[in-house]
Amino acid sequence: MKSNFVTGITAIALVMATLLLLGLTLLKPFVIVNAGERGVVMKFGQVQEQVLGEGIHAIVPIVTTIQRLSVRVQKHQIPGEAASKDLQDVFTDVALNWHIIPNEANAVFQQIGTEEQVLQRIISPAVEEVLKAVMARYTAEEIITKREEVKAGVDESLTDRLANYHVGVDDISLVNVHFSARFSEAVEAKQIAEQEAKRADFVALKATKEAEAEVNRAKGLAEAQRLLRENLTSELLQKQAIDKWDGKFPTVLGGSGALPFLNIDTSGGIAKR
Repeated sequence: MKSNFVTGITAIALVMATLLLLGLTLLKPFVIVNAGERGVVMKFGQVQEQVLGEGIHAIVPIVTTIQRLSVRVQKHQIPGEAASKDLQDVFTDVALNWHIIPNEANAVFQQIGTEEQVLQRIISPAVEEVLKAVMARYTAEEIITKREEVKAGVDESLTDRLANYHVGVDDISLVNVHFSARFSEAVEAKQIAEQEAKRADFVALKATKEAEAEVNRAKGLAEAQRLLRENLTSELLQKQAIDKWDGKFPTVLGGSGALPFLNIDTSGGIAKR
């Protein structure tokens, strides 16, 4: 009889242990918040101010429930379209790195929802509106030449806007910035025209320089001739003739042979030249 009693106690203990284990499994009096997450605490569905950090936490089953939200940096590439200051269509993809501010995870879940809802309801519309506002400050040409300034403007405006929704911006990039095909063709035509204009300017400048060189050479030659005329005297001519004389007398052809050219001296003598 005693053996039956002991057996009954053991069976009851086993049943209690089983029920307790089953209760722990179903009711879950503990919750684990993984690395990179925060736990939003709700009592009977009402969001509490407390935010659970990483680790294991005891809760009151049924009364308390936990919603986990990732606070890690997330990256999304959002296509955007805007108009420039000179009314040109601008297309770009905005690569955004963002995260939920950890100690404000309860406000995010209460006001917006999960990470996917944050992206769809808050981030995507904010990117579109900020992009349009910033692009409208610049011409199409300035969007290309001042790309870093444009990026900084988008970054600053988007950071301020998303901070109101408990979302932090880690980095932003403008990817594949391009314009309409018509505008691209106009830009290419303008570049070709500018190159041709520069070429024409170069040719004109070259012709001007060559003309100036010709004028300078002509002026130099005229000046040389003027100086030569001023310094040309009979003595100089005689000296040049003597310097060039090869020592032979000129002859006059007549009759059957050549006769030397004679100079008749007025004193009665005859001299050969």
